[in-house]
Amino acid sequence: FYTSDLKKPTLKEATVWPCTGRSSSSSWVSFFCPRAFLCLSLSCLVGSLLGHPQCLDYGPPFQPSFHLEFCSAYENFGCCDQERDNSIAAKYWETMDYIDSQGQKLCGTYIKDILCQECSPYAAHLYDAENPRTPLRNLPGLCFDYCSELHFNCRSAISLLTSDKHLQECCEMNKTRFCQLLHLHDEDYCFPNVLKNTALNRNLGSVVEDRKGCLQLCLTEVANGLRNPVLMVHANDQTHRMFVAEQVGVIWVYLPDGSRLEEPFLDIKNIVLATPWVGDERGFLGMAFHPKYKYNGKFYIYYSYMDENRVEKIRISELKVLASDVNKADPLSERNLLELEEPAANHNGGQLLFGVDGYMYLFTGDGGKAGDPFGKFGNAQNKSALLGKVLRIDVDGKSPDGKPYRIPPDNPFVPDPQACPEVYAYGVRNTWRCAVDRGDPVTKKGRGRIFCGDVGQNRFEEIDIIVKGGNYGWRAKEGFECYDTKLCHNSSLDDILPIFVYGRNVGKSVTGGYVYRGCESPNLNGLYIFGDFMNGRLMALHEDEKTNKWKKQDICIGSRKACAFPGMISSYSKFIISFAEDEAGELYFMSTSYPSAYAPRGSLYKFIDPARRAPPGKCKYKPVPVKTKSKRIPFVPRAKTVLELLNEPSTTKPLKKSSTPTASIPRVSSKKAKKTPSTKIKAPTVKPAPSGKKRQKIKAEAKPHKPKQKVARISRTTPAPPLPKKKSSHLTRTKKPLPKKATPAKEKLEKRRKDSR
Repeated sequence: FYTSDLKKPTLKEATVWPCTGRSSSSSWVSFFCPRAFLCLSLSCLVGSLLGHPQCLDYGPPFQPSFHLEFCSAYENFGCCDQERDNSIAAKYWETMDYIDSQGQKLCGTYIKDILCQECSPYAAHLYDAENPRTPLRNLPGLCFDYCSELHFNCRSAISLLTSDKHLQECCEMNKTRFCQLLHLHDEDYCFPNVLKNTALNRNLGSVVEDRKGCLQLCLTEVANGLRNPVLMVHANDQTHRMFVAEQVGVIWVYLPDGSRLEEPFLDIKNIVLATPWVGDERGFLGMAFHPKYKYNGKFYIYYSYMDENRVEKIRISELKVLASDVNKADPLSERNLLELEEPAANHNGGQLLFGVDGYMYLFTGDGGKAGDPFGKFGNAQNKSALLGKVLRIDVDGKSPDGKPYRIPPDNPFVPDPQACPEVYAYGVRNTWRCAVDRGDPVTKKGRGRIFCGDVGQNRFEEIDIIVKGGNYGWRAKEGFECYDTKLCHNSSLDDILPIFVYGRNVGKSVTGGYVYRGCESPNLNGLYIFGDFMNGRLMALHEDEKTNKWKKQDICIGSRKACAFPGMISSYSKFIISFAEDEAGELYFMSTSYPSAYAPRGSLYKFIDPARRAPPGKCKYKPVPVKTKSKRIPFVPRAKTVLELLNEPSTTKPLKKSSTPTASIPRVSSKKAKKTPSTKIKAPTVKPAPSGKKRQKIKAEAKPHKPKQKVARISRTTPAPPLPKKKSSHLTRTKKPLPKKATPAKEKLEKRRKDSR
C-alpha cells in the first residue's frame, strides 16, 4: 500500500490557527496548518515515536523486485515497487505541465525529491505516519536549509503538491513560518540529511542488532487461551489451515483469516494420559500429516496412555479425516502402528515428521528417570531397544512379520540381527522438537536436513543434525563432554557431535526450532531459530559457509524502537513449548505463562523481522477454500501492542527492550554471526508425575473470541487542482486489556528437576 492508496478514519476538523505573513494571489503555496499539525511539529504529542525504517502502510521497507526508473535512489531498498515508481513518475510529469521551462529547470529536482520521499525507507517518519493516531503530513519533513532553498526558488510550485488554502494565506511569503511547519523534531531524519546519515544507513535492511549483538525481532499474537499448545502443523493441502494441539489431546483448526473453529479437529482427551502436575511430560505429544493427505486423508499422532493393566505406554497411530467434514477427524479410524512401554513418566520424546524421502521419522526418549539407567549401556546406546532413538518406517506398507508398517530397505541397521530394523539413529536422550529444513528457496541448499533439540541431563543442551546411522553419544556423552566415563572412552563410540551446545548459564531445557525458509522476512533465511523452555530465551544459529561452523546469537523481542509497528507486541509468555511453521514457511512458537496441563494460558506467536520485508505481492497466496460446518470464533488479541504501550500515559513504566511477562530474561552476549550485507541508499486420574520434569503440556477449551478490529489505513497527499484530489485522514486504534499474569511455576520445575537426579 502507498499513500494514495490508503485510508484513515476521518477526524473532526481541526481549528486553524491564524498565521502571520502577507498573502499574494499570484502564489499557490498551501499546506495544512491545524492545531494538531503544529502540535506534531513541536513534538508535543504524548508517546512520540523514535524514527525507524518504516513505510506509509506501517510495514518495514523492502528491496524492489525490479529496477526503479524514476525514484532510482531507492531501487536497492525502500518503500516503492515498480508500479508505485511509475505512478510517482506520472504525477511528476503531470505537475511539470503546469510549470514553464525555466521553472522546470529551477524546481524539477525539488519536486522529484519531494515526491520520491514516499519511497524512502524512512517515509513513515518523514510523513509523521509512525503513530497511526497522529495526523499525516501532506509534505515530508524537510531540513531547514533545504526548505529555505525550496521556498526561495519554488514557492509557487509547491501549491501543485498540496491544496490547503490556509497555509497559502499565512505562509506563502513567510519562509521561516513555512519551514517551521515542515520541521522534524529529530533533524537526523529530515530530508536530505537522512540520506547522508552514516549511522542510520550503515546496516539499513539488515537484521537490527543491539550493542551486545542481540537480534531485534518482533512478534504478532496469533492465538491465546490454549492449554499447553505442544505443536502446530499444517496439512500441506493448499488450504493454509493451522492445526494446533494441546497436551491433553485436543486439536483445534485455525483458518487463514485467524479465526478458530468452535469444534475441535480431534478430541481424545479421554484416552490421553495427562495430569495437572507442573512438569508432567506425558500427554499428546506429536502429530504429522501424510505427504499425500490431500488425497488419502491420513495423519499420525503420538501420545501417552495407560493400558488396561495400568502400564504406561507410548502409542503411535494412524487416523483419517471424516469424508463428510474436512475439519473433523474420525476417531474410530484409529489404527495402531507402534506401542512402546515407558519405564518412567519422563523423557517421552514425541516428535513425528515426514522426511523428503516420504518416510515417517519417530523420535523417542530414553525411557526416563536420570542418567538412562536401563541395562548395561542404557536404552539410548542399545540398538535392540526402540527408546532413545530416531526411528524410520514406511507407513504405506506392511512387514512380512505382520507389523502394520514396512521397514525401509536402506535403514542402516537392517543387516544387524541384534538391532531393531526401525532404528535410523541412536544415542539421543530426549529430543524435544525436530524439524525438516525446506532448503533455500532459490538454491534448495540444506533441503532435507533434520534438526533436533536434545534435552540434556545436568550440564548441557544440544542441537543436532540427524544423519543415517548416527550415534549421538548419550549416555556416554552429554554435549561435547563425557557423562559416563567408561562408555565415553570406548574407542568404538564414534559419535556424531552436536552443531551447538550451551550450558546452564544460558538455559536448562532446549526446545528445538526451525530453519527459516519463509517469504515475508528474507533477512531470516537460513537462520535456525530455537529456544529454551525453562528461561524463555530465544536464540538463532547461523552457519558459516566457509567453515561449516554454527554461531549463536540471542534474539531480543519487543524493542520500543524496532517494533513500533501496528499489531506487534513487546512480550511473550515465558515457557517456550514448541516451534512451528505454516504452509507458507513463516515461523511461529508456542509458550505458556503457567506450565500446567490444565491451565489455559498458552499462546501462539509469529516472528516478524522489522528491518526488511518481501516486496509487495511476492508472498501472496490464495488458500483453497474449505467448507466449515462448525462456528467460526474470531481471534481477539490479549497482549498489548508496542504502539498501545507507547501511547499510554507517561506514568506507565517504560517499555523494556526485551522482556517476558513472567520474568526478565538475562542476555548472554556471544560472538556475532555473519551479518547480512548492508544495503546503501544512493545519495540525493493417574499416578502423579515423578520429579524431574522439564516440560509441561497444557490443555484448554479456548474461550469464545470477539472480532478483532481491523487496522485502518492512511491516505496521504492532497494535491491542489487541477491535479486529482486525494483524501487525507487519520487512524484510530482500540486498546485491548492485558490478561492477568499467572503465578510463576519455575520454582516447582526446578525442584522436580533436582529431585530426579
